[in-house]
Amino acid sequence: MSAPEVEAFFHHASSTFSYIAWDPATREAAVIDPVLDYEAASGRSDHQSVDQLIAFAKNRELTVTWVLETHVHADHLSAAPYVRSQLGGKLAIGEHIRDVQDTFGTLFNAGDGFARDGSQFDHLFTDGERYQVGHIAATALHTPGHTPACMTHVIGDAAFVGDTLFMPDYGTARCDFPGGDAATLYRSIRRIFALPSATRVFLCHDYKAPGRDEYAHETTVAAERERNIHIHDGIDEAGFVAMRNRRDATLKLPQLLLPAVQVNMRAGHFPPAEDNGTHYLKIPLDVL
Repeated sequence: MSAPEVEAFFHHASSTFSYIAWDPATREAAVIDPVLDYEAASGRSDHQSVDQLIAFAKNRELTVTWVLETHVHADHLSAAPYVRSQLGGKLAIGEHIRDVQDTFGTLFNAGDGFARDGSQFDHLFTDGERYQVGHIAATALHTPGHTPACMTHVIGDAAFVGDTLFMPDYGTARCDFPGGDAATLYRSIRRIFALPSATRVFLCHDYKAPGRDEYAHETTVAAERERNIHIHDGIDEAGFVAMRNRRDATLKLPQLLLPAVQVNMRAGHFPPAEDNGTHYLKIPLDVL
């Protein structure tokens, strides 16, 4: 199986890993889950962090053909439109973005001006759809449960799993957001576990499990199957669902959920400017 080269970029404020994966033969590349700097207290956004990713791509003379979102993130704002403007590529997400847009378009009372058909993106992947990164074969797998639109992108021997899995010592993603479901996540993860055991698994987040000093972003299917504390081989669906539901009931919502989702459901674009030229984000009160 072909092996892309992969470079990780860590956004400390949101504990998010973004990636560039490229074919060393053609230097064609995909950017996965780029992050926009955003200060909630001031409402200020910035590109300082993602500019490091962009500089890397330019310095390596990579040709970006895809800018991939694994899902509609709830903990950071996407920098995908900015990356596309600087490096090119098609901005893509899974086709079930329509479900997320329908749910959150209603929550934010986005109105008729907000399209709920995924048309803000250049491409919507279907489950099992095959594509290329240079000469390296890639497949988009629908792996919902954390959100309805989650996709795992398998590029050669590398799987970019978004928020489905964390490092084996930390476990799995929460399932209590609108459209999330623990049983669905279990089945999605078992689908990832069916990939070859040596498949490299690249994670969207790490929060350093107790006793671990360093952040980590890469593991393997074999390591996850053997040691993941929530879903290693031998844990059945009922046991996983019970654990996940108990754990989710103790979690607070992500600090940036409301800003992030209403931007990310628009493919990383801010809501339209109002008549004074300023963009505004809404905070629905007493809803979530």
